[in-house]
Amino acid sequence: MSISVDIKKHFPFFSLEVAFSAEDETFGFLGASGCGKSLTLRCIAGLETPDEGRIVVNGKVFFDSAKKINLKPQLRKTALLFQDYKLFPNLTVAENIAAGFPRTMNKTEKHDRISAQLKRFNLKGYGSRYPARLSGGQQQRVALARMLAAEPGILMLDEPFSSLDTHLKNVLEDDMITLFEQFKGTVLYISHDIDEAFRFCNRIGVFEEGRIVETASAEDLITAPKSLAGIKVTGVRNICRAQKIDVNTVKAIDWDLPLSTAQKVEDDIAWAAVRASFLRLASPADTENVFDFTVRLTIDTPFERTAILDPGGLRWSIDKFAQGSKELPTKGQAVRMHIPPEKIYLVKK
Repeated sequence: MSISVDIKKHFPFFSLEVAFSAEDETFGFLGASGCGKSLTLRCIAGLETPDEGRIVVNGKVFFDSAKKINLKPQLRKTALLFQDYKLFPNLTVAENIAAGFPRTMNKTEKHDRISAQLKRFNLKGYGSRYPARLSGGQQQRVALARMLAAEPGILMLDEPFSSLDTHLKNVLEDDMITLFEQFKGTVLYISHDIDEAFRFCNRIGVFEEGRIVETASAEDLITAPKSLAGIKVTGVRNICRAQKIDVNTVKAIDWDLPLSTAQKVEDDIAWAAVRASFLRLASPADTENVFDFTVRLTIDTPFERTAILDPGGLRWSIDKFAQGSKELPTKGQAVRMHIPPEKIYLVKK
């Protein structure tokens, strides 16, 4: 099972130029809203037509502008789950699940397939209900059941948890993991949440302004991002323009700090970044990247306190459970901080 995509589609104020390939894996699309993720899936499904390029899924050519090939959506055998699930309101759960079946399928096979999906997604007893009588989580399960029942060649999911509350999202994640494990083929998964993408995806393509600017395993994207877009989508908040001083030192321009780095500094370095959780109070043993700051502001969540440090406005995040309440930083406090050289990300222009 595989997919190969190399397409271009131009609009007056936006251009999509995407090239990627994936095998029997879950390949994530990660990026901000409006960067081309959903448009790419729609082109693969045949709901949008690229201006040029080629799309091949499991050896079958879906689209080839040079050879004038453009299969209709119903001939592509793809499954695309939208954010709002797009169930047919006038059809029952069983009828929704059967919506993608061939018209020539006999009643016995149709019944068996529907029953199998109802059992798989804990929907037994709901076959005669209509979508309006289902919860959001149940509607999503019906949509997933419909996807698998059609036996598609590729699964595509467009932010499937975006309309669910946090509790329901957590409950349904097990269903999604089970789905991916049971499906033998390529899964394309759109998200703008790095935690979600990390849990589900083997590899991730980072989208920015209609292009994939970086592709990496979920682990590598977190630990060693190679692009400014990759740094941003993985949740790094401390990002600064940078200029090379020497092979292991950069000038952090916006923070007005010289930073020693474990990573070799290239001539065309443009940005330096460090996660807020990697900053820590300096110890006597620290000799590099030790700086004095004042806590300008503190921001609390149930599990974490973030201190905004001046000068520079760096963010320092502290796990409340790892630190005693008396040891948490407070507004106006003077602190001497260490920025570990091995934790600094450097990316080029």
